[in-house]
Amino acid sequence: MAKTELAVAELIWNIIARKTGNVGKVDFFPQKPAFPFGDTFPEREDGQQPLERAVPESQGVSSAHLAAFLKDLALHENVDIHQIMVVRNNKVICECGFEPYPAGMWHASYSMCKSVTGMAVGMLIGEGHLRLQDKVIDLFGGKKNLLNIFRLKDITVEHLLTMTSCVSFNETGIVSGNDWVRGYLESGLIGVPGKKFEYNSMNSYMLSAIITEVTGESLMEYLRPRLWEPMGIQKVFWETCPKGITKGGWGLFLCPEDAAKLGILYLQHGSWKGQQLVPEDWVEMSLKRHVETPSSMSNYGYGYQLWKGGREESFNYNGMLGQDVLAYPDLNMVVVTNAGSKELFQNCVLLGIVKKYFEEDFNPPAVLPEDLRGQIMLQHVIEEMEGRRTGLPVIEKGGWEKRKAVYIRSTLRQKRINYLDGKLYEMEEQQVGLMPLMMQVFHNNFTDGIHKIGFMASGNRLFIDLYEGKEKKSLEVGFVKAVASNVSFNGEIYRIGTKGEFSTDEDGRMVLKIDFAFLEEACRRKVKLYFDGDTLEAHWDETPGKEVIMEGLDSLTDIGGKMGFLLNTIKESGGIDVFHILVERTVQPVCTGRLIDPNAEVEKEKGTETEMQEARDAVQDTLQNTAQDAVQDTPQKAVHKFVGDAAQKIVQNIVGGAVQKTVQNIVEDIVQNTEDTEQNTVENTTEENTQVSSLTAAQNALADNTHNKEGEHVSGWKSC
Repeated sequence: MAKTELAVAELIWNIIARKTGNVGKVDFFPQKPAFPFGDTFPEREDGQQPLERAVPESQGVSSAHLAAFLKDLALHENVDIHQIMVVRNNKVICECGFEPYPAGMWHASYSMCKSVTGMAVGMLIGEGHLRLQDKVIDLFGGKKNLLNIFRLKDITVEHLLTMTSCVSFNETGIVSGNDWVRGYLESGLIGVPGKKFEYNSMNSYMLSAIITEVTGESLMEYLRPRLWEPMGIQKVFWETCPKGITKGGWGLFLCPEDAAKLGILYLQHGSWKGQQLVPEDWVEMSLKRHVETPSSMSNYGYGYQLWKGGREESFNYNGMLGQDVLAYPDLNMVVVTNAGSKELFQNCVLLGIVKKYFEEDFNPPAVLPEDLRGQIMLQHVIEEMEGRRTGLPVIEKGGWEKRKAVYIRSTLRQKRINYLDGKLYEMEEQQVGLMPLMMQVFHNNFTDGIHKIGFMASGNRLFIDLYEGKEKKSLEVGFVKAVASNVSFNGEIYRIGTKGEFSTDEDGRMVLKIDFAFLEEACRRKVKLYFDGDTLEAHWDETPGKEVIMEGLDSLTDIGGKMGFLLNTIKESGGIDVFHILVERTVQPVCTGRLIDPNAEVEKEKGTETEMQEARDAVQDTLQNTAQDAVQDTPQKAVHKFVGDAAQKIVQNIVGGAVQKTVQNIVEDIVQNTEDTEQNTVENTTEENTQVSSLTAAQNALADNTHNKEGEHVSGWKSC
């Protein structure tokens, strides 16, 4: 695990150090295409086998009940709901896309696709090419060696299915290199296989790798004639690893209606339109509780790559942040959700709302009397959620009670648009990109930072130009509704909905707030742009943001091994608080830009930026050496000193603002004094030289650093 642990540590520090480009150990190649139809969805074709649409009351469900359900989802600030579909008796009785997310567009499923991988394993077993008790190591005969034969000799296919393999090579391993199968097979164990539930997406990946090893086809290819085509699932995409193996545990993009079909498939015991796609006995075995799960994740247990539910015989294909297919056999009902929630696991607000409406005391009859008034109300709610009711304000994320219309006279907005027209700002810090950090890691697509931000007006329309790397991304900013457009990130196409709002801060500065919603993902990128004279101050954020990212980083201290040792050493030294602060500043950076005069030929000084980059590289090299020392069994005392000093001095550097000299001093200190306990000093180049004597003082200073800039307010736009 030394290679994996070092790669994880290096990636984390690279992100904190604001390195751009491909900072991972994994080769990148563009995969993701554009959604086949953009926002214009054609009439459903026979080949797609669309589900029948029906009035809710005809299937025994009240329209008013569904309207209240949609309102509740829009109400809660932790539930950034994107799409909903409710199906009963194989008929769609409710579907809604919450503005700016269009109903019917495919969406990243994250771990929800693990259940599809489980279906494929059942098919392969049904064909007689695989058994539950097959040893994983035997299925990869070409990768056997004395070490992994001894370590992994007891792990079976069933252990992968139930998340009880106890292999230490987990989700963090995807950043360590190109050969994930080898990384898994050469890893150690953190328990006895079959005894304890340890959620690990690499178990699902290995199931996909097994399908490829046995059949010679990728999981995607294997499923095409067995699942996708028979069910009319055409708009589907599944990422692969650098070796061409379908990821299995994540990376699937699927439309809500097709996700609903997969739920119906298991309600029908694996049968679809008279054809047995998944063996019936496999469906039965998959739906049994095979292992108990931690209460923090679920209270109902785990089957074969799926979760048990709270209602009788119910089950769930679950993905983080709100990607779910919830199936209720006794109701013959399926509920599909796509969201960008702030919670990772099953015990979350989103599923709590679903349970409130469809689990607790919900026992609908076969049919209800027609309720025209209720149906009209439901339609009005759907239209309002989708932003199609122009006479009413759109319900804003964060709460029904917070809905509002920002009534800015068109002339006022137009003046502000005209004020920005033609302005171009060069950013002093050029390491912050448009793609959210979470997406960059998941897709191994590390983008270059934005080095210029410009604006262009066309009548009453405003476009923001983001110069990132060698590309210029030009996005129209919608002020009533988000404007959708396709954007390329290193050759991968993502659809973004861009919406803006003008306001003024407490200091009288004009502010442009922009929400970049990645319409196929759980993530958003947000920015507040403050205009003050010739200065642009950009406050970046993303959702799900720091809470989810910190939850994931905190879990790294519990993974054991030398990576756990390294991070626990930071924690014990008090440096974990600093680490959290640095990550927060990475997720929520503040960048300043200066107005470029298009009529002046200004010679650009690149020397300072070059020195700063060299300093950052030096810090990175030092941190890498520190991690290597830890992996190579450096005594804990020495590692404690290395990491503690590095963390403290990084903070000192940030507080003091003297990047060039102080970072070089940091490097020299750590390299030359590996076992020395002598107090190191940091030279600050601010007006008053200050020595930060303790980590606590550094943290306090960091907290007080507000990034405020002094200068005269521009008077030109104030009349706007």
